[in-house]
Amino acid sequence: MMSYAAASEPFRAANVLAGKTLYNVSNISLFGGQVSSSGAGVVKTKAQIGEQIEFDLLLVLAGPEPTKFNDKRVFQWLRNLSRRGVKLGGVSGGPAILVAAGLMNDYRMTIHWEHAPSLVEMSPNLKLEKSIFVIDRDRYTCAGGIAALDMIHELIASHHGEEFATSVSDWFMHTDVRASGQPQRAGFVVRYGTTSAPIIRAIEAMENHHGDPLDLPQLSKLTGVGPRQLNRLFREKLKAGTMEFYRDLRLEKAKNLLSQSPLSITEIAIATGFCSSAHFAKTFRSKFGAPPSSFRK
Repeated sequence: MMSYAAASEPFRAANVLAGKTLYNVSNISLFGGQVSSSGAGVVKTKAQIGEQIEFDLLLVLAGPEPTKFNDKRVFQWLRNLSRRGVKLGGVSGGPAILVAAGLMNDYRMTIHWEHAPSLVEMSPNLKLEKSIFVIDRDRYTCAGGIAALDMIHELIASHHGEEFATSVSDWFMHTDVRASGQPQRAGFVVRYGTTSAPIIRAIEAMENHHGDPLDLPQLSKLTGVGPRQLNRLFREKLKAGTMEFYRDLRLEKAKNLLSQSPLSITEIAIATGFCSSAHFAKTFRSKFGAPPSSFRK
């Protein structure tokens, strides 16, 4: 609902501030009627997928587990819109629907960080960025949440000028509008509570090597401190040894893939750098208290 409101309300505000209708917004669902969110919200829809409606831009919104969505009727409808020259976009998990429909080939794009690992494993050739939103020709993708305010600000500015777009953002007290290349998540300093340069360099290397884990000497060389010193820093600042922290980081990614992707357990084990399914299952159970199969169910 946060993504939906952030993507749709700026158009309403633009109409109010302009004193005339600049944008007509329609809600579309699979079957028409109204759609309940995973929270307490309900959205009334005016049309259903497949109806002949003229659009300039269609934004696809999706919540949990978008990489598991597999409705061929929806994919065909989106492809038909693309052939008609309709601009297409995705918000939060929505870009995964566009990928599944084959509509993001050779386009730069982004998606919510929670869905990114599973999407990359399924479609490794995507031009996926970690930005809050990406506009590439006739494709608009956004990580979701309040980042949609930033993307719609840029869209309105391209239509009616920066001054008017700023007045729309001010309407929502969104006074610090962000550019498209801003990161989706807080930096390592905020997330891990440390300013230690060797630790930050080590974590960056770990996050770039989930499927092909580095060993302690390799991490040490990349950080510029010896293995014992690096271990001491990790234990002092993060309460875990270097390789223990690295293993837990990979297990967290595995847990995300289990819930967000249709990949098999063996594929997930390989994607997170475990030598075998048995080793992965044993390590996963030790960390989370249940086997991967039980967690997926």
